[in-house]
Amino acid sequence: MAARNGAQFVEGLRQAPRETWISGRKVTDVTADPAFKRPVQAIADLYDRQAADPATMTCSEDGETFGATFLTPKSHADLVKRRGAMKVWADSSFGLVGRSPDYLNTIVMTWAEGADFFGQRGAHFADNVRNYYKLCRANDLFLTHAIVNPQSDRSRGSHQQDDAFTHLGVVEETKDGLIVRGAKMLATHGPTADELLVYPQPGIREGEERYVLAFGIPCATKGLKFICREPFDDGTQNVFDHPLGARFEEPDAVCVFDDVLVPWDRVFLYGDVKMGNALFSQASIRNHTGHQTAIRGLAKCQLITGIAVALTRAVKSDTFLHVQEQLGECLGYLQLIEGAIELAERKAEPTGRGAIRPAYAPLQSLRYHLPKWYERMVQVTQVLAAGGLLISPTEADLNSPVGPDIRKYYKGAAVEAEDRIRLFKLAWDATGTQFGQRMLQYERYYAGDPVRVAAGYYNDYDVTPLLDAVKRALAGAR
Repeated sequence: MAARNGAQFVEGLRQAPRETWISGRKVTDVTADPAFKRPVQAIADLYDRQAADPATMTCSEDGETFGATFLTPKSHADLVKRRGAMKVWADSSFGLVGRSPDYLNTIVMTWAEGADFFGQRGAHFADNVRNYYKLCRANDLFLTHAIVNPQSDRSRGSHQQDDAFTHLGVVEETKDGLIVRGAKMLATHGPTADELLVYPQPGIREGEERYVLAFGIPCATKGLKFICREPFDDGTQNVFDHPLGARFEEPDAVCVFDDVLVPWDRVFLYGDVKMGNALFSQASIRNHTGHQTAIRGLAKCQLITGIAVALTRAVKSDTFLHVQEQLGECLGYLQLIEGAIELAERKAEPTGRGAIRPAYAPLQSLRYHLPKWYERMVQVTQVLAAGGLLISPTEADLNSPVGPDIRKYYKGAAVEAEDRIRLFKLAWDATGTQFGQRMLQYERYYAGDPVRVAAGYYNDYDVTPLLDAVKRALAGAR
């Protein structure tokens, strides 16, 4: 079933009930529930885009055709091919679907390409990773992940919490697999994905072996439940009034594991603190996910900048120098993002196993700067729209007895009232509503603590050429 379409994705969810809780309700069929139908449709639309454009969105290898976002890049052309597929998905959702399928497709691909890392604890772990990649690729599965511990007591390690299984850990080993208990967050699209991937982040302490886990299981696994945040759209939002939030809501969930069996063939890493801390750097995760998130981030920043330009032109405030300066600032960020993506591709690094990965330095730089640039774009949009963001009536008002007044007094500069209202609603939905604020918070933290991102960048960076320049400058001043 390689490279499936939207209907096949939805049917797959329907055939695999999972335990989901939202607003005090238990949901088993997410394809039929009002709170999840639109998020499911947003992902289904991506798969339909893939099916409609196989030349861009698929590739073939060893007689198998599959989604191009699963491609293991072996040349610069492969990176460009994969970027093209990722950009199609990013553009179709304006970069607002943070957990589109391509994100974790890159992870299972890079794990399989570097399976020897997992094989350090036994060849069967390497085989498990390779087989899991083949399973996901052959069935075009939609994966999400949960890799953060609950925010309980952050001053103490996992093994120091009041309950030993506040954080997800191994209860016991059995002949069939590991029994795990505890919680992980934050599974975006958790209830609406096919598979859940769990793996450790750096910072694991000695004595926390039972919490070092990497595995992949179906979201419909017995004992696994998803507890979702309050939805911003319960399925009833008007698309006119909420042009983005009514289309691109993503459920976020905490994953609770009640003595869940993880079969041995689904276990990739277990019980090794050193390997758990090395996973991100040794398995090329940051290179490939950084590539995907930069492409998605570019689409999102293009949307917000386009909104800022459009709303200033609607009222002709773009004729003022200070407005032009702020718009020029945002346009400049777009060039820097695109330039870093292409630089990472052109400076691709060999993995030593016949494949390549996008260069780490440009993408990690974006991981730190892009969220700040996006936040600045949001601010510019809000400032340039000013009070206009706060006066938009609803579609119902337009069709009410006050409709003629609205059409008279809400006009822009050569822009009819309804078009101006729709534009400013788009701006508010992108920046000010619950949906817009989640978009901002997502960008701030999807890559982790920005302080640690920047500090890690410094620690990883080879500053020798910079220091050599300092030495040469000092030598010339003698």
